[in-house]
Amino acid sequence: MEKICCIDNGACNIKIGNITDEKPLVIPNCIMKAKSEKRRPFIGNQISECRDISGIFYILGFTKGYITNWEVQKNIYDYIFSTEFPVNFSDTKLIITEPLFNFPIIQEAMVEIFFEEYDCCSLTKTTAPDLCQYQYTNTQDPDEPPLCCVVIDIGYSFSHIVPFIKGKKVLSAIRRIDIGGKLLTNHLKEIISYRFLNVMDESFVINQMKEDSCFVSQDFNADIAMARKKYPENKTVREYVLPDCTTIRRGYLQTPGTAKKGDDYQVIRLNNERFCVPEILFHPSDLGINQMGIAEATIDAINACPEETRPHLYSNIIVMGGSSKFPGLRNRLQKDIRCMAPEIFTVSVSIPDDDPLTYAWYGSQFLANDPEFDNLSISRQDYEENGVRGVLYGNDAT
Repeated sequence: MEKICCIDNGACNIKIGNITDEKPLVIPNCIMKAKSEKRRPFIGNQISECRDISGIFYILGFTKGYITNWEVQKNIYDYIFSTEFPVNFSDTKLIITEPLFNFPIIQEAMVEIFFEEYDCCSLTKTTAPDLCQYQYTNTQDPDEPPLCCVVIDIGYSFSHIVPFIKGKKVLSAIRRIDIGGKLLTNHLKEIISYRFLNVMDESFVINQMKEDSCFVSQDFNADIAMARKKYPENKTVREYVLPDCTTIRRGYLQTPGTAKKGDDYQVIRLNNERFCVPEILFHPSDLGINQMGIAEATIDAINACPEETRPHLYSNIIVMGGSSKFPGLRNRLQKDIRCMAPEIFTVSVSIPDDDPLTYAWYGSQFLANDPEFDNLSISRQDYEENGVRGVLYGNDAT
């Protein structure tokens, strides 16, 4: 079987592997520098070698979900392709994801870099929701495969709701919300900096805190009432033990008052922050963002599709992306969409049992077996004969 490599090129993490691999490598898509080791940049998984993770700052190739700094992005690629996951693209076909509605100039730069710098033999551009759709439709009941589905992609910079009908995106029905994992982390930093201590430079640690401690409320008013009580009546309050970079590499949650005698670890007491931060996904207006929440946007996206497809769309809603890991997210989405959807329709929201962060990557295995795969690919011969604009725009190239 010919070698095919898939790169799910997220703004936060790169998921990379050959389509025959059991699972992909997940590598941070950034260059990091620490205050204590300013001379050395940490690329991708090299962050595990950093002795002081406090005050780490990020150098990103992405801005608001789009690649804007190709120098940074290429340095990350060079490291990954030479160290983390060596690839010889001259004999390996490449599948790579890009954002929905990607700008033409970014598409051109990506094609040029892989053909000129990495000597790529074949390149197939797609999107993470497309790969997710391939994975979902091909792993359901083979006797009755779903005709339609809705992919909710909660990404790093923004979230997309993408309806698919018979494998094709309904472009006019796609909805984007300018809420993602980065904004949630920044909001948690602001809350903690206002209430406890200044952590505005601690993005790395606070992102871990968000992942370890936050959950989605099923009844916001009831949880707020609980958070007003004192411990131990308050079942929400927890202490987060901050890493000290010697004995503790990653912080952890603990019940208040359970610290052992003599422990001098620094802790932050978390209460309603634990569920108020993810609540922004459902109510962006809480931060002054005049947009719909993901549940309301899902309803709006489905209503923009042909009426006869709506029963199928409501019954096949799949959620992916790093922020879909919040405990309680599936149940809350199911509840909110059920409340707004017509009673006659069955509503089914699912989040992959395995890692939803890598769910889209597995769809590359089905894309590679699609009869149209070769037609979707850009070969080196096509590139050399027609140039970057010719392979992207065909006869419309100027």
